[in-house]
Amino acid sequence: MRTINLAVALVAGGLAGGLPVAAADFPREKFDDSGFVSIFDGKTLTGWHVSAKTGHSGASGHKTGGRWVVQDGAIVGSQDTPGNGGIIITDKPYGNFEVALEMNNDFVPDSGLFLRSSEQGQAYQYMIDYHADGNLAGIYGEGLSGGVHARNFDFTDKVTEIRARDCPFPLPIAPADWPKLWQHGRWNELRARIEGNPPRITTWINGVRFMEFTDTEKRHTDTGGIALQVHGGGDTTKHFVRYRHIRVKVLD
Repeated sequence: MRTINLAVALVAGGLAGGLPVAAADFPREKFDDSGFVSIFDGKTLTGWHVSAKTGHSGASGHKTGGRWVVQDGAIVGSQDTPGNGGIIITDKPYGNFEVALEMNNDFVPDSGLFLRSSEQGQAYQYMIDYHADGNLAGIYGEGLSGGVHARNFDFTDKVTEIRARDCPFPLPIAPADWPKLWQHGRWNELRARIEGNPPRITTWINGVRFMEFTDTEKRHTDTGGIALQVHGGGDTTKHFVRYRHIRVKVLD
């Protein structure tokens, strides 16, 4: 797939509180966290529903959309039968917004944070391809025209190792420093902002800006849900994705 134009800017900033990395290790941004509202109560799936309408639910004949439950204050997802996944999506649509959450996934499932998602899973995806040759914080056009796909690193076969990729927005850290930024088996913060249409999308990992993306044309609707994905295919029924402290700020 071709990579579309990106807006490129490296940012120096301060420490974003509560993240699992020392302040001196990386240039992290100071966020204005006023105005955020929690969209997951940590106890129930109120405000969310499962959609089996995406291509990832084909193994069930689009009857189920994966297994989604609340455990230990987190939304936990997996394939419900071998090869069958899907999305869990907010009841409420959003337009311009910033979303932040904490993630502690197994290093096997293919997941994603969908921005402006339809019930069919069409969305701009914050990539959470947490597996060998996968990526975090890249942008992928899930079900969208034009082959939207931008990433600046790949995992090796180890969660502790990444390799840089050529990208208009370069990798903001040295690959050797990845284990200092990312703590597998602990909760790490993922954050994304989407504005306008064609959209401008920014992504962060633990306060470090990893991607700035500006699309070149309008490919999708102005609003949609915020969704979490469990990818179909293969058999990841015994591996899980976990998300908690999900909050959103609506932007003017």
